[in-house]
Order: sequence, then C-alpha cells, then structure tokens
Amino acid sequence: MIACFALAEPMAAQDPDRPPDATQRYWPSTVPRWIGLALFVYASVAVLAQAKNFLVPVVLAFLLAMVFAPLRRFLGRRGIPSAVSSFVIVLMLLAGFFAVVAALAMPVSTWIENAPKIERQVQAKLRDLSASINGIYEANKSLQQAAAPEEPGKADVQQVEMAGDGVFTNAVLLAPSVMTQFLFTFVLLLFLLASGDMFYEKLVHVIPTLKDKRRAVRIVYGIERQLSRYLMTITLINAGLGICVGVAMWQLGMPSPLVFGVIAFVFNYIPYLGAIGGAFLAGAVALVAIDGVSWTFIVAAVYLGLTAIEGQFVTPYFVGRKLRVNTVMVFLAVSFWAWLWSAVGMIVAVPLLVTVKTFCDHIDVLHDLGDFLSERHAESEPDPRELPTRYRS
Repeated sequence: MIACFALAEPMAAQDPDRPPDATQRYWPSTVPRWIGLALFVYASVAVLAQAKNFLVPVVLAFLLAMVFAPLRRFLGRRGIPSAVSSFVIVLMLLAGFFAVVAALAMPVSTWIENAPKIERQVQAKLRDLSASINGIYEANKSLQQAAAPEEPGKADVQQVEMAGDGVFTNAVLLAPSVMTQFLFTFVLLLFLLASGDMFYEKLVHVIPTLKDKRRAVRIVYGIERQLSRYLMTITLINAGLGICVGVAMWQLGMPSPLVFGVIAFVFNYIPYLGAIGGAFLAGAVALVAIDGVSWTFIVAAVYLGLTAIEGQFVTPYFVGRKLRVNTVMVFLAVSFWAWLWSAVGMIVAVPLLVTVKTFCDHIDVLHDLGDFLSERHAESEPDPRELPTRYRS
C-alpha cells in the first residue's frame, strides 16, 4: 500500500491544461479521495484476514530470507555456493527450533499429565484467600434467590452443558495445519535463499529509469541491513535474558528453571505482552511449586524486573537510536497483528514495522511517515516554552 502511494506521488502534480486521464474520467472529482483510501485499506485488511493461512508462512519466509541474505552473500564471497549456504542456514534454523521444542516438551507434558493434581493444589492454596470473597458471593446469591419469585416448573428443568473438546483435542486438530505451514515456510525460505539475488535482479530489470533502479537497490539492501541488525541483536539480547531468568528461577527454587529461560527467550520477541505472559506463567507455577502464596508475587516481580531492565536499558543501548521506533506505534502494531494473525502476528509486527520505516526513509514523499514511526531524538525535542509561539506562526 505504501509503495502504491510512493509510485503515485510523481503523478500528483499535473498540468492543468492536460486533458483528464482515465482515472479522472471514471472517478468523479466530487468523491473525496479519503473514501477511496478507506475502501482500499478495508479491502487490504479483509484480504490479510481471509488469506491468513497462506500469507503467514509467506511473510515469515520473506522476512527470514531478508534477515539471512547478508550471511548467505558473505558465504558466497568466500566461495560457498548459494545452494549449500542456504541449506546450512535452514538446517541451523530447524535445529534451533527443535532444540526449543525439546526443551519445552518434557516439562509441559508433565504439567499436562498432572493437571488435575495441580488444580487441586491451587484450589487448596487459594481457599483461605477466597474465603471472604466466597462468603460475600454466597450472601449475595441467597439474597437474590429470596427476592426473586420461583417460577413454576423451573426447579424440574435440568440444564445440560456440553463439555468442550478440551485443549488436547484442539491441539491435535490444529497440529496438521500448523505443521503444513511450518514446512511451507522453511521450504520457501530454502528456495528464496538458494535463488541468490535473482529477485533483486528482476526488480532492477523491470524498473525503467536508472535513478529508480538505484533507489530500489538502496531500499532493498537497506531493509536487509536493518532487519538483520535488528533481529540478530534482539536474538542475542533474548538469549541473555533467558539465561538471567533461568538463573533467577533456579535461585528462587522454581522447578525446571531451563524451561523459564526458554520461555523468556521466546516470549521476549513479543514486545510488552510477552513479558506479561511470561510473568503470569512464572507466578502460576510458583503458586503450585513453592509453599506460601507470597512467593507467587515475588517470582512474578523478579521476572518482570529482569524484562524491565532489558527493555529500558539493554535493548535501547545495543539496538541503537536509528532502529528504534515509536513505542506507541509498536504497541498498536503488535495489537493489530495479534488481532489479525494471532501469535505469529505478534512476532512479525515489529519486523514489519522496521521494514515500513526503512522503506519510508528512502522515499522522499514518505519521509514524514518514517519520521513519525521513529523514536523522537533528544536533540530535536522542542522547548515547551517555544510551542505557543511556534504554533501561532
């Protein structure tokens, strides 16, 4: 969508003496342009939602291909063929994925098997805390029953509730679809990396002018460089956070501290919501595994404290100001893509935002949008005393 506006920008200023083109003849001038823009955005969102099963692995594959393209190009300069380097990169990604799954599989399966026992333990620990709340609830229920007249025949009616399929059944039903998308992503990634710079050569070939060819190359290589730098740095930071969380959980006496380290590593790819979800899981396990309800809040607070240090100090220092984006836009992007593509959308939200920002930085007409998506520079912050005068001028 942004590319369409960028390509349409040179056509905006036309000679008034020039006869109207086909667009002007079939699109009445009385219709506001924003209506057409709103319809286009609505249609785009509808297509993204309906084609989710196809677009999710495609977007993931293209993002990963742009991330690892510099590494594949580096190996190519060392004499390694693209097919070999691409196979090695995909094999390393698969090994990392299965390592994460193996680290989580055994503890999670144990938790699922012991789910009834865990539920009884949670109820026992929360019984004292909920005694007063249950008393208020029962009193309110008694008052409502006393105030409401009993309808004839209502007591004889039996209510039947259909039990759901359960988490395990839903997971079994979703497994084939998830595995298909997973395999499709890595097969497409292998083809994209093995093809080398063929797509870039085709892109340059179809662009008419030399100036636009150079701009297209700068945009593509700029997006590659920014995405590679961002995701590689974030991966190293997440690995460090996972180690710190694992050590902290071990010191607090939590079971399976390695699992919480892996959870912190994976969840931290999701800004804001990942830290909250990880802290909730850590607190829930602490409620069952450690005596004393207060440890639930201590464990959750330690987890949140480590993620807060990472988010406020470590990531801003290592990522750099040039790659940082507007925090409000990050939150909105994560929320939008989570609503559209669920968990995968939350993971790809920030890389897509970085891609859009890099694209806008190379297009003159979109510089304002790129600046809007960027974090505000300290040296460019205006003096509040100057704002009224500036606005009056």
